[in-house]
Amino acid sequence: MKLLHHGPEARGKHWRDVVSRALPQVDFRCWPDVGNPAEIEHLVAWTVPDELIASLPNLRTLFSVGAGVDQLDLDRLPPDLRIVRMIEPGITDTMADYVAMAVLALHRDLPFHIAGQRAGRWSWRDVPPARERRVGVMGLGALGRAALAALAPHGFELAGWSRSPRTIDGVDCFAGDTGLAPFLAHSEILVCLLPLTDDTRHILNRVTFAAMPQGARLVNVARGGHLVQDDLLEALDNGQLSAAILDVADPEPLPAGHPFFTHPAILLTPHVAGITRTDSAVHALIDNLRRMSAGLPLAGEIDRRRGY
Repeated sequence: MKLLHHGPEARGKHWRDVVSRALPQVDFRCWPDVGNPAEIEHLVAWTVPDELIASLPNLRTLFSVGAGVDQLDLDRLPPDLRIVRMIEPGITDTMADYVAMAVLALHRDLPFHIAGQRAGRWSWRDVPPARERRVGVMGLGALGRAALAALAPHGFELAGWSRSPRTIDGVDCFAGDTGLAPFLAHSEILVCLLPLTDDTRHILNRVTFAAMPQGARLVNVARGGHLVQDDLLEALDNGQLSAAILDVADPEPLPAGHPFFTHPAILLTPHVAGITRTDSAVHALIDNLRRMSAGLPLAGEIDRRRGY
C-alpha cells in the first residue's frame, strides 16, 4: 500500500513515523518526495491541485484531513475516486466544546454585555433558566450529535434538523423541507453544523431568520458559505435576531473593514471551533487503512452524489 501526504511538512513527518510503526506494510511518502507517481494509490491532503491529481494515474482514495470536503471541487476529481472526510476525537471534542461555549454565551447575553463594557454602559437583562431556552442544531451527523450531547447537561430544550430523519434521545428531531419551518420556530438559539452543499449554501438567510422567534440568536460553526452576510446584518439591525457568534466566514480571512469585525451584536472567531489534532487524527487514518485492508467500510467515506 503506497500513500502520499500533501500538506505541512511537520505533520507529514509525524504521521509517517506513527503510521510506519503501526502499519509497516504502508509505504508512506511525503510531498514532494513522491517517487514514482504511478505507484501512489492513496492521498492524504486538505486541498489537491489539479496538477497533483493529474500526476497520480492510479490514485484510488483521497483522505481529507478536515471534517468536511467542501474545500474540494468534486467535479474536477476522477469520478471513481473514493473520498473520505476526517472523523476523529480532536475535531469532535473541540467542536462540541465550542458549541457549548457559544450557546451558553448567547443564552447569558454575552455579546450585549461586551458591547456595554466597550460603551461604558452598566446595564443588565433578565435571563430565563436554561430549561426554558430552546436550542436547535442544524445537521445531525457526528459533530451535531456531539454538540447536542455537550448541551444536554445544561438542561436546554433541544431540537435537531437534518435532511433525512434521525432519532436522538432527549432531542426533538425534525427532517426535510416539511420539518424546517417548525424546527426554526422552535430555535431561540440556532446552531449551524450542516455540510456545505448546493442544497445548503446560503441556507442562513432572511427567510430562515424570519421563521425564527423574534430576538433569536445564531451560531455558525459550519462554513461561511451557509450564511448570507447582508441578511444577517439586516436581521440584527432590525431586531429579528439579537446576536450571533460566527467561527466561519466567506472569504476567510474577512477583508479589513468588514462590518462583522465591529458589529456590537457579533462575536467573531477565526475558524477555530473544530480543530484537527495532529496527534489523534493520525490514528483515525490508521484505523481507516486497516479497514481498507480488511475490506471493511471506511469511516467518513462520502456519497459523492450528495457531497457529504
